[in-house]
Amino acid sequence: MDNFSPNRRNVVDITDLNKFLTKMYGLMTLAVLLSALTAWLVMTVFAQQFTAFMVNNRWGMWLIILLPIILTLGINFNATRSPGLCLFLLILTAIVYGITFAFIAGAYAGTDIATAFVSSASVFLTMAIIGTFSHRDFTRIGSYASAALIGLIIAMLVNFFVQSPMINYLLSIVAVIIFTALTAWDAQRMKNIYIECNGQVSSNGLAVLGALQLYLDFINLFISFLDIFGSSNDR
Repeated sequence: MDNFSPNRRNVVDITDLNKFLTKMYGLMTLAVLLSALTAWLVMTVFAQQFTAFMVNNRWGMWLIILLPIILTLGINFNATRSPGLCLFLLILTAIVYGITFAFIAGAYAGTDIATAFVSSASVFLTMAIIGTFSHRDFTRIGSYASAALIGLIIAMLVNFFVQSPMINYLLSIVAVIIFTALTAWDAQRMKNIYIECNGQVSSNGLAVLGALQLYLDFINLFISFLDIFGSSNDR
């Protein structure tokens, strides 16, 4: 019977890994749905109240901009220490981004939003599957994409003052390429982190952290596609 012990151990490991991946992608999907629901509520049910709040409280815009950054840092610092707190912070992050999406969606047609969502979901699903199941190491690609992301942020800040529609359109295309690569890398990276930790840290905390990374990849893909399709209609 001892000859079957290693195989039994492998089966248990694979089962645990699949549970972790299911939990991670489930939390990521929950965050996306919460953002979509929040955006819909802000744009419809609470439109008047929210507009009045933003008009009377100019600091509200800064809160919407800075709060996701603070929440993201909180999740990264506490992922393995307090999984429950991180889950709460992930929910708050999704809600705040949903409010941001309500602002963004008001500038685009419904067809552009639907097309951008389908496109980003298709790209994300494809790259997440590749990153999770491919035996190819995406570390180098992820490093290049991370470096390119820094350059993209700088270029976007410059274009914020230049206000060039053509540059903005090109930067959106670059953003899609970058976050396409990052999606595959993050999916593979979180899988490898779970395997390397081998139960030494909370799998729930890692699942929340992975969900956050993949959620950010998805929403950045969505925003980039939305900008591309919206700009194309204006041309």
